[in-house]
This record gives sequence, structure tokens and C-alpha cells, in this order.
Amino acid sequence: MMNALQNMTFAHPWAFLLLLLIPAVVWWLKRQRHQRHPHLRMPTLAAVEHITSWRARLRALLPWLRGLALVAMVVALARPQLTLQEESITAEGIDIVLAMDLSSSMLAQDFKPNRLEASKQVAIDFVNKRPYDRISIVAFAGEAFTQCPLTTDHDIVRTFIGALACGALEDGTAIGQGLATAVNRVKESETASKIIILLTDGVNNAGYLPPDMAADIAKEFGIKVYTIGVGSEGEAITPVSKDRFGRYRYDIARVEIDEALLQQIATKTDGRYFRATNQEELQGIYDLIDQLEKTEIETTVIKRYQEKFRWFAMFAAFCLLLEMILRYTVLRAIP
Repeated sequence: MMNALQNMTFAHPWAFLLLLLIPAVVWWLKRQRHQRHPHLRMPTLAAVEHITSWRARLRALLPWLRGLALVAMVVALARPQLTLQEESITAEGIDIVLAMDLSSSMLAQDFKPNRLEASKQVAIDFVNKRPYDRISIVAFAGEAFTQCPLTTDHDIVRTFIGALACGALEDGTAIGQGLATAVNRVKESETASKIIILLTDGVNNAGYLPPDMAADIAKEFGIKVYTIGVGSEGEAITPVSKDRFGRYRYDIARVEIDEALLQQIATKTDGRYFRATNQEELQGIYDLIDQLEKTEIETTVIKRYQEKFRWFAMFAAFCLLLEMILRYTVLRAIP
């Protein structure tokens, strides 16, 4: 009960000034009563002073019912509100582009079920941990395109991540093209922190823009690039060709990742390079990036209210109705 009273606020507290009218109303009612009812002058009341009835005692309560109704109406007019929830939220807003390799080698089965599906799941988990960030998706293989522009609608982001598939683009690994496309998504952003997480499992072998030039552009716009090399050490079961029906043929092939290039891109843009040889390591990398990229931008206090004026209005109506019923039925005065 005490907690509820402590959390009670009033939207229109000025309404309590109306309570100052109560003494005037009481005076007016007494004056009307004396004018309405005739008086019988008697030399003494000694003979009747001990004569009382239950109706007389109950009739004395009628002014109190009207007074309670008036007070309740004033409280209802002040709009009492119960504070249900108050919370402080520190928003951490960063613009993030997830640039993901969709070359056929991402179907290699050294991750379960393959590199692409494992990377998609980890990326979705990462998005779930960043509720206040704007996130974009860039896909690249032999060419690059924006799968999803910057948005805070993370349901859309997760949907687009889930739709990523190999074969939608010309095969190959255009790291420079993918990075440049990602830079275009955030270069005009006014946020304090802009990052790109570039994930690939190969060597740059396509595209018209060299990766080092794309890294220079990212540096020029103050964009930090985290690079991730995905793939086990040694060899893995990897798509090597397609049959006449367009289905991939798998064989054991050597895992080749240009780690020197990825390290160079990360160093030039003040980012970091990571190597993930299994899904657990990949998950750990995204968790580490999540911890590294924290920027407080705003603290907001959110309050939710529940209106309580209806209860006071109903109580006032009940008191008035009860007073009228008693006054004009069992307590009715006979002229």
C-alpha cells in the first residue's frame, strides 16, 4: 500500500485548489437548511433531549457523504496516476556493416553444416546483442551489392542474413569490391563510431578495386574495419566444380586465406584481424567485437503510467447516489 502511494503522481495537481471551496459549500448548505426548515420555539428541551432515533443518527451522515463525493471528484479531476515502471536506458548507437563472403568456397564443410550457415547464425546472434545500432548487410563474391541498407529494424536485418546464399553472385572473391561497397553504406553517417566487419574465407581474385585502395578510403572516412578469416587449417571438403544440373561437386581442397591482406586492412583502419578455424572461435570473435565497440550516446528515462482517476470518480458517484437514495426514501423528511 505504501509503495503504491509513493508511486502515485497527479497530472493536474492544481485541481486540489478546489478543495478550498469546501468551507464555503458547507456554510452555504447550512444556511439553506436553516431557511428551508421551520423552527419550533420551546422554553426548554429538557423533556426531549434524550429522545433520538436511528433515522436521526443516520441523517447526520448525509452531509458527510456529499462531502466525500466532492473530495473524490476533486481528486479525480487531478488525474492520479500510478507509476508502473521507471527505467534508465543507456543507448549504444553504432553504425555497423556486416560484409559477408558468398563465394562458393563458403560452402566448405569444415564448419557445421558449412562456413556460410555457421557465419550466418553467429551474425544473427551478434545482431541480437546490438539493439540500439543501425546495421547494414553487404554481400560479395566476384562482385558486391548491398543486401540491406542501414536500419534499426533488426527483424529485417535477421531476415536478410537468413536469405544469404551462394550462387546469387558471380563466383570469386572480390574483397576490395566488398569493402568499398560497405564503406559506401556508412561514409555519410554522422554517428561517432562506424565499423565494418568483413568476413571472408579466400584470396582476393576478382573485382576492379584493389583491397588496399578500399582500405585507404575506409581510413579517410574514419571507418574501422574488423577482418575475419574463416576456415580450418590445412584441407577441407570444398566445392570444386558444378555438374550439368548446376549442383556443386565437392572434393578435398587446401584452405587458402590471404591473412596478410586481411591484417593489412585491419591495421590501416585501426581495426583488428581475427582467424576462426571453427564455429566456437567465430562466436568468440563476434563476442569480443561486441565488447570492444561500446559507445554511450544517450540516457533516457522511460515512465509508464496507469490512470487511477476512474476509481475516485466511481466512488464520488457512489456517495452521491447513496446520499440521494437515503435522503428521498428512508430518511425523507415530512414537511
